[in-house]
Amino acid sequence: MIALLSAPTNLGLRPPLPTAVPGCAKAPEALREAGLFARFADLGARDAGVVLPGRYADDSSPGRLRNQDLIIEHARRLAGRITEIRAAGDFPLVVGGDCSLLIGAGLALRAAGRFGLAHLDGHTDFRHPGNSSACASLAGEDLAAAIGRHWPAIADIDGLGPYFRPTDVAHVGCRDDDDELVEVSQAVRSTIRASEVIRDGAADVGKRVREQLDRTELDGYWLHLDVDILDPAVMPAVDSPDPGGIDAEHLVGLLAELAPRAVGAQVTVFDPDLDPDGHHARQLVDILATGLSELGRAR
Repeated sequence: MIALLSAPTNLGLRPPLPTAVPGCAKAPEALREAGLFARFADLGARDAGVVLPGRYADDSSPGRLRNQDLIIEHARRLAGRITEIRAAGDFPLVVGGDCSLLIGAGLALRAAGRFGLAHLDGHTDFRHPGNSSACASLAGEDLAAAIGRHWPAIADIDGLGPYFRPTDVAHVGCRDDDDELVEVSQAVRSTIRASEVIRDGAADVGKRVREQLDRTELDGYWLHLDVDILDPAVMPAVDSPDPGGIDAEHLVGLLAELAPRAVGAQVTVFDPDLDPDGHHARQLVDILATGLSELGRAR
C-alpha cells in the first residue's frame, strides 16, 4: 500500500525576499486541495500524517547551512516515520516541501541497508564546499550531501553517511548548462540531461535507470522528484525555473518506468505561492496520480 506522508518543509531554500519565506511548505495542503490525496485514496493508498518542520530562521553563517539544526532535527524525525511506514509493509510517498527531504530519506534507508537513488531533478543539486564558497541552501546541495560531499554535520548525521554510494545514484533531468554537470557526471553512476530524455524518450531513459539501480546487491532504490525537472512553460510554480526541461508526458513516462520497483518516493519544490489559481497544482496531481500509481507494486 502507498502511504502519503506530508513533509511541509521550506528549510532548505533561500528566502525569496529578505522579509519572506519560501512558499513550498504550503505544497502538501495545496496538492491535497487539488485532489492528490483523494486520487491516491481511490488507488487504495492511506494518509500517513505529517512531519512538521521547525520555524524558518534564515540563520546561515560561514561553515553552516541556513536552518541547519532544524534541518537535521527534521531529517531524523522524517527518517523515523519513513522507517515506520516501511516496517508496516507500505511504500512511503513523501509530499514536500523542498529537496532537503532527501537527507531524511537517506537516513532511513542507510540504517536499513544499501539502497540506490533515482534523482529526477531539473538541477544536479551538487553545490558543496569543495566547489563553491556560497554553500547555504541545502535544497541546491542535497545530492552532494547525500553521497557524502558536504560538511559532516549534514552529510554524516549519526555516523550514517554517505546515505547513498555514488555508484548507486542515477541523476536525470538537469539542463545542458548546469554548473556542476561535469563534476556530477564523473561522480555518480549515470547522469542523463533533460535534452537526452527529450531525444531518447522517457520510456527508454526510465528503463536504463531502472536497470542501473535494480541490482541484486542493492536493497532497492528511492525515487526523488523535484518538479522543476519540468520546463517552466509547463510548471513555472517552482523555486528555480530554468528553460530546457521536459514536458508532462515525459515525466509521467519516467515515473511509470521507475515507480513500480522503487521502495518509496518524494515530491519536492512545488510552490503554491506561484500558483494563485491552483491550475498548476491540479496539473501536478494528474502527473503524480498517473506516474506514481504503481509505486512499489512490483517489489
